[in-house]
Amino acid sequence: MKRILVIGGNGQLGHCLQKLAPKYHDLYDFNFTGSSVLDITDYKQVDLVFAEYQPDFVINASAYTAVDLAETEVENAFAVNAEGVGNLASVCKDNNAILIHVSTDYVFDGETNLNYAEDDFTNPIGVYGTSKRKGEELALDNNPETVILRTSWLYSEFNKNFVKTMLHLFEVKDQLGIVGDQFGQPTNANDLAEAIMDIIDSGKKVFGIYHFSNYPETTWFDFANKIKEFSGSEIKLKSITTEEFPTPAKRPKRSTMSLDKIENDYNIEPKHWEKSLRDCIEILKLTNA
Repeated sequence: MKRILVIGGNGQLGHCLQKLAPKYHDLYDFNFTGSSVLDITDYKQVDLVFAEYQPDFVINASAYTAVDLAETEVENAFAVNAEGVGNLASVCKDNNAILIHVSTDYVFDGETNLNYAEDDFTNPIGVYGTSKRKGEELALDNNPETVILRTSWLYSEFNKNFVKTMLHLFEVKDQLGIVGDQFGQPTNANDLAEAIMDIIDSGKKVFGIYHFSNYPETTWFDFANKIKEFSGSEIKLKSITTEEFPTPAKRPKRSTMSLDKIENDYNIEPKHWEKSLRDCIEILKLTNA
């Protein structure tokens, strides 16, 4: 039986993988680790954990994701998102393990009206995106048998995310202003978990960078409007500009990614974001009932 080690097992993607694991109990032996068990910035610790679990596949679902805080916590962001990823890739190579690493649309600057392809020029405009791009480079340099999945606007029924934040604010606010001039692709983390398992289960050894998200593009304002509609809220939402909602870190204006490569190489067909959002909200309704 093949062994899968999930790094960041307590994050929202890690929780989605835990939820999915029973479906594969006859095929794979899963082990989930959190930061309390494994500090990926410590090479020796990574080596010891590999010796214990001897994984055939490693899914790195861990990351420093505090986009605004990264602007001041530069060292921490690079330690986790770059150096830690390099450590995982090196130890994967030494142990003949395949690494699946999750990256972000924030490696792009968003200054285009076209969908970004995997080999398009990257130009991150903040520390978070820069640290994630460095992690991509180290992963592929240290272990060519790495699959990098860039994703965007991740949410689920687990942990903190935009959807759950909106649902909470809908209950305590009468009106909200939501940015309407930033474009991207919301992604249900459950769909990303399924895509990861499809890649592993395919048996293919096709490596490199891939884009995965739900489709098509939307804005944060339109995304919030659908959350409102599907949840039955009566809150008033107002579209505002990025300038009206300044943040310490700049966000890409339009970071929409092409999804053709993953469909062509792995036959993975992304879902419409509205369907995946509705599924998530239905789960949250049952959870809160």
